[in-house]
Amino acid sequence: MAAQSFDMIVIGAGPGGYVAAIRGAQLGLKVACIERENLGGICLNWGCIPTKALLRSSEIFHLMERAKDYGLKAGDVGFDLEAVVQRSRGVAKQMEKGVTGLLKKNKVTTVMGEAKLAGKGKVTVKTKDGTEELTAKNIVIATGARARELPGLEADGDLVWTYRHALVPKRMPKKLLVIGSGAIGIEFASFYNTLGAETTVVEVMDRILPVEDAEVSAFAKKQFQKQGMTILEKAGVKQLDRSKGKVTAHIEMGGKVEKHEFDTVISAVGIVGNVEGLGLEEAGVKIDRSHVVVDEYCRTGVDGLYAIGDIAGAPWLAHKASHEGVMVAELIAGEHAHPIKPNTIAGCTYCQPQIASVGLTEAKAKEAGYEVKVGKFPFIGNGKAVALGEPEGLVKTIFDAKTGELLGAHMVGAEVTELIQGYVVGRTLETTEAELIETVFPHPTLSEMMHESVLAAYGRALHI
Repeated sequence: MAAQSFDMIVIGAGPGGYVAAIRGAQLGLKVACIERENLGGICLNWGCIPTKALLRSSEIFHLMERAKDYGLKAGDVGFDLEAVVQRSRGVAKQMEKGVTGLLKKNKVTTVMGEAKLAGKGKVTVKTKDGTEELTAKNIVIATGARARELPGLEADGDLVWTYRHALVPKRMPKKLLVIGSGAIGIEFASFYNTLGAETTVVEVMDRILPVEDAEVSAFAKKQFQKQGMTILEKAGVKQLDRSKGKVTAHIEMGGKVEKHEFDTVISAVGIVGNVEGLGLEEAGVKIDRSHVVVDEYCRTGVDGLYAIGDIAGAPWLAHKASHEGVMVAELIAGEHAHPIKPNTIAGCTYCQPQIASVGLTEAKAKEAGYEVKVGKFPFIGNGKAVALGEPEGLVKTIFDAKTGELLGAHMVGAEVTELIQGYVVGRTLETTEAELIETVFPHPTLSEMMHESVLAAYGRALHI
């Protein structure tokens, strides 16, 4: 069979890959998108979307248990774990169908199979019907990443889980150990803890959520502990002894190792890029610690070869991957493309309470040599937060004292994953405190706390 020829081939149909394919097609390119598993990739099928569906169920369960606080009556509150999981999988399936429709609508050729670079501008794909050869001047690698597994702590799907197992549990954990307190670990800890699992989180760094502002990490830790979680910081799991129905974890803290028994362990210790079997090394692509090395335009240094999304390094976020996909497609089509600025990309964690941030933490700003002005505003001072019954939270903003530039914003509390975009737009527009102070925020809303935090940085807060 003769090779099919395209202007652009995208390997991987996660958020970065399918968006790159669609944008390329919109710009008049003939595009093929290759995927070995599910359209939409990990995010839509085994990550962002199904976890949010699970967390929504646990959030409603939590509110039902608090019905009395709202003057309501709800008897015999419980949950059906199988039904919760089925809803989550249904949401993921719906989103996958949406991606299928979008690719078809934009006339992108979709090929299901395993792709490999086969020379300059060539890709071979092993499909269920055999091997196909595709050619294109430009090839975009968007194969994503998978859970990192540490020696001796490998998942078995029974007692020790990765995020995939945790999304489709065969049983409800009673005593759960979560290794790692990044976004994935904390979200699963929050979900299972809310549903009643006795949950312990182990973090090797000196605080949980180590990439967040220290004040936000400390606030979140107190909230998790109030919810019954055990948080162990500066701690490491050295060994897991598995036996029928239980795991004995050897946890080291302060130079001492103690044994603790659990019935379930979730390992969330980071990710590794899916670089294997693609022929990257043979093509001359540089790989550093399982991630492809790229420049600000996602170019690999090999002519006509790009890498986007998780495989191209931090931050490992779907929205970053999508914008890289747009950028690369526009670059290939000859448009004026804008490189992504990492410090304008928000990070969101959908635990309870939610956590969101953009830009520099207070510590990082000071390390960078800035003289800073810091403003803080508590949820308890906001009428909407109190009316919602969600008075626990904090909004923190950091400004350059000399120029008024908004350097960073950090939040913990109800719906902050939605609020953070206001500060993202502010940073993208290179706003200063003056514009934010002069902006009229609607009342009563949670967003008023964003305004108050800015005011507080300049000694002008009105409600504290």
